[in-house]
Amino acid sequence: MSSTPRLLITGSSGFIGSHMLREARAAGYELWVAVRAGAQLERLKREGIRYVEVDYYDAEQMRSAFHALSAHYPGEPLWHYVIHNAGITKTARLEEFQEVNAEHTLRLLSALIDLPQPPERFVLMSSLSSYGDIHRDDTPLRADDPQRPTTRYGRSKCLAEHYTEQSGLPFTILLPTGVYGPGDKDYLMSLRGIAGGINAMAGCQTQYLTFVHGADVARAALHVLSRPEAEGERYIVSDGATYTDIEYGRLVQRLLGRRRVLHLRVPLPLLWGVCQLGSLWARLSGKVTPLNRDKYPILAQRNWRCDPSPLLALGWQPRYDLEEGLRDTLEVARAQGLL
Repeated sequence: MSSTPRLLITGSSGFIGSHMLREARAAGYELWVAVRAGAQLERLKREGIRYVEVDYYDAEQMRSAFHALSAHYPGEPLWHYVIHNAGITKTARLEEFQEVNAEHTLRLLSALIDLPQPPERFVLMSSLSSYGDIHRDDTPLRADDPQRPTTRYGRSKCLAEHYTEQSGLPFTILLPTGVYGPGDKDYLMSLRGIAGGINAMAGCQTQYLTFVHGADVARAALHVLSRPEAEGERYIVSDGATYTDIEYGRLVQRLLGRRRVLHLRVPLPLLWGVCQLGSLWARLSGKVTPLNRDKYPILAQRNWRCDPSPLLALGWQPRYDLEEGLRDTLEVARAQGLL
């Protein structure tokens, strides 16, 4: 192996991807990122990050680009490791989930397999949504539980996992729970709502939630890269604690220093109607909406308990608990004028 292992990260411009770049740079990898045609490259060049232009719709384009680069590294892999983080979590057209999250993964895998020396490890960033609502009681979700996804998003991630498992590449699959932190837009909506005095909770029954900070997800991906015992395994990524929806809301209220917040439970039938309207608006306008038909089963699910103990046994430890992580998130949001 080269003295400095080369790491390719896809989806590096997104929320989790930005944390991965930061953590991987600190870990000393030779960093590569996959970029689309027309991407802004000035920052990458300034920071010494190498790049390869990819068209995820065209496996042959990726093969050609990868082969051209591999000629510069005879006798060793072009990239020792690949973290595939690219994908979408929301879209105005639900059919895009399978194309972007699953079929793009398949084409990338085929291009990597075709290299003279494929990567030594391929890490797929998936999601707990690939399992669906399989535990209606207080049983935590385990990585070896059966998968019955209830959303188009979840099915697309499940299919990407299947493609990865069947690819022949040495792989590890990571399954983060609710990911928050600086740069995330989804949880920022709830933080802004509570800052404005309203904590809107989905459903009249308690919802049990689990979380993990974006930086800890990035550290988990780097942690499993070179560990032989992680090959062929799948790991849930969580800070290890469970919180009720009202505990989350009151924690944010305390960190914001708000004396009064209306903690409001929205009945699921009303939420379902709002999600139907959100999908209709998205179809008519072409704009992504956070509340839509595909999001509704995620909001309606009462039990998001999960078991990260196999990853903890591998030696990974979260840097942030929820209170510390939210404090970090709120500080950055305030500094950026987002609250």
